[in-house]
Amino acid sequence: MSVAPAATGFVEPAYGVRSLGDVLPAVAHALGAGHAFVDDRPTDLVLPEAPAYVVLLVDGLGHELLREHPEDAPFLHELLLASTPATAGVPSTTATSLTSLGTALTPGHHGVLGYTTRVPGTDRLLNALQWSKSVDPVEWQPHTTAFARLAAAGVDARAVNKREFADSGLTRASTRGAEYVGADRVGERLVAAVEGSAGSGPSLTYLYDPDLDWTGHRYGVDSAQWRAELEAIDTSTLQLREMLDPATRLVVVADHGMVDPPEEHRLEVDDVPGLRDGVALLGGEARFRHLYCRGGAVDDVAATWRSVLGERAEVLTRDEAFARGWFGRETALARPRVGDVVVACTGDHAILSRADFPVEPRLVGMHGSLTAAEMLVPVLVG
Repeated sequence: MSVAPAATGFVEPAYGVRSLGDVLPAVAHALGAGHAFVDDRPTDLVLPEAPAYVVLLVDGLGHELLREHPEDAPFLHELLLASTPATAGVPSTTATSLTSLGTALTPGHHGVLGYTTRVPGTDRLLNALQWSKSVDPVEWQPHTTAFARLAAAGVDARAVNKREFADSGLTRASTRGAEYVGADRVGERLVAAVEGSAGSGPSLTYLYDPDLDWTGHRYGVDSAQWRAELEAIDTSTLQLREMLDPATRLVVVADHGMVDPPEEHRLEVDDVPGLRDGVALLGGEARFRHLYCRGGAVDDVAATWRSVLGERAEVLTRDEAFARGWFGRETALARPRVGDVVVACTGDHAILSRADFPVEPRLVGMHGSLTAAEMLVPVLVG
């Protein structure tokens, strides 16, 4: 992992070395099913051999946040001390990260490139969490998932998540190929993990916990509510470890971290004359914006946003962002979904648009950019 110059403090994504997309190939090798990813290059992420794996993804549990709260999460923090973090992809947001984990591909390859991105050839945004009935998730993300590859290699692959997500667009884009197990409560998820890992053959059970992320967005990561939720997750994770067969390995990861932008660091697009000039559509989210420009306006838009934002953000054209390696492998299908200009906030700054995203001003915690607090994610093995 490399860190960009101090002006930004950014952590560049470690694709193919130690990133979310490298987790399931590492699990496959540990299960003796590495042939499912025979074309992939070896990475720095090596896991101990075991007959069964449970992978728990805690939404919003950044490595830096966990490191700063040992008293609230003693079990997870103990595992953290013996671990090396991985990185999320860009942008550091749930839809992108879950698809990177589930496909073992980079964002520029799998094509889920943010919370909201333009549907090419239209003036519409696809919200990758809510999805849209007019967009087929299998066409949007056509590549074979890591779960399907594992299943084809003889691994019993299951995904345990809330019932309401069973047939969502994001589930179909990121997790198809796994047997889906609906479980709305923590107790259900724990039992499903134990049952899923108890078979006679190699198995992978994937669990998703959304509650810490929700709490962070609602109350912020510097809140009593967030710390209480982290403590509850620590307790349930320890309970899960104790319920599992000793031979089964537990891996705890996250999709991103989070920061709390203060009011004085929140810029409203429409409060600054000129920021809308040349911009046909504004996407992404408050920490990472996709700007879709009118014909011929890309350079002017980039120059204006750089001038206005200064050190508050890194502003790159699409070509510059791909050249920096932010999105990993570039594909013709995914490329036009990236903004003509992308804006990644530094520090704890945020760029809001009440007109386009009326919910955003009510969020306390945010994520999406390339700071260490957002990009570094734990890989804890227990």
